[in-house]
Amino acid sequence: MSPEAPETAIFTPGLWQHAPGRFSGVPPADPLAPRLRDGVRAALPLAPAPFLFGLSFGVLAEAAGIGLAAATVMSATTFAGSAQFAVATILDDGGTALAAILAAVFLNARYAAISVTVAAIVPGSRLRRFVQSQLIVDESWALSGRTGRYEWRVLAGAGLLLYALWVASTALGALVGDALADPDALGFDAAFAILFLALAAPYLRTRRALQAAALGAGITLVLLPVAPAGVPIVAAAAACLIGLRE
Repeated sequence: MSPEAPETAIFTPGLWQHAPGRFSGVPPADPLAPRLRDGVRAALPLAPAPFLFGLSFGVLAEAAGIGLAAATVMSATTFAGSAQFAVATILDDGGTALAAILAAVFLNARYAAISVTVAAIVPGSRLRRFVQSQLIVDESWALSGRTGRYEWRVLAGAGLLLYALWVASTALGALVGDALADPDALGFDAAFAILFLALAAPYLRTRRALQAAALGAGITLVLLPVAPAGVPIVAAAAACLIGLRE
């Protein structure tokens, strides 16, 4: 791929797009491509959920003995809420570091597939692309593809806002954790579930997309009571294979 990669890439929600010799079609760069601030604006309505979730993680991290500095550095370098919660929860319950790491790896395995879908739109050298890939999270990825093609500047703008909120709220939660009530009692745990439902809604426009979403939810519900942390999410991703059916 050349350093001047296109800003957008065509995709079909819930489907693998077939094209001779390519994973997906890539249109020419659009001179009217959205600017970074468009991504920030798109992410603003979602801001309360990651802020509350980060606050909750900071409280849990402090209770688990991770500490303010370590929790903040973890959020700044990992930037993956579900994986960080898994690590803090396992350590808080007396689990080993190996168990915590494995849970985090399972939970973050989905980012391999997510990164493939937007690889064509990330500009710059390999080092620059490696750094910029830190901005690829569930929310920024979903927002960048709402129009039917992935838009890098929307993804980057949304990612920057969410990154700042996540790191800041983690630090705040760890700092004032003792003064807060149980985050779950305040309903913070429900905020993220609602967020993901809102992100999924724009993609459920076709019968096949609805089938994939229903199958993924079913796999998750069946495996949650019996599978290790992270496995249900990874297994549910197999629902996207429904798009291979002609």
